[in-house]
Amino acid sequence: MKRVFLIVLDSFGIGEMPDAAAYGDINVNTLRSVSRSPYFHMEHMKNMGLFNIDGVEVGEKTDHPTAAYTRMTERSRGKDTTIGHWEIAPAEMCCAISRTPAHRSLRITGTSMCAPAN
Repeated sequence: MKRVFLIVLDSFGIGEMPDAAAYGDINVNTLRSVSRSPYFHMEHMKNMGLFNIDGVEVGEKTDHPTAAYTRMTERSRGKDTTIGHWEIAPAEMCCAISRTPAHRSLRITGTSMCAPAN
């Protein structure tokens, strides 16, 4: 493979994760919410396979998607948007991250990001 075009739909959730309540994300599903609009139209994303992703309950699936697609679960504990971006990088948290930004900086150790010792 010579090139990858990675499309990240930031804050475009397709349903809550098992740890959602710990981060104030109960009953969240951005795709479901926006699909209720009369202006909702995502033909290109449909063709790429967006509605074929496991757990997506809106939209029409396609038999021949034009792209690879997946639903990911973070390995680290933390707010999905922040942790998801870091893990795509790739970086894995070795400790939980609070919902609010930490007052101390994080350091990168190999592919793990860990808060410095006090």
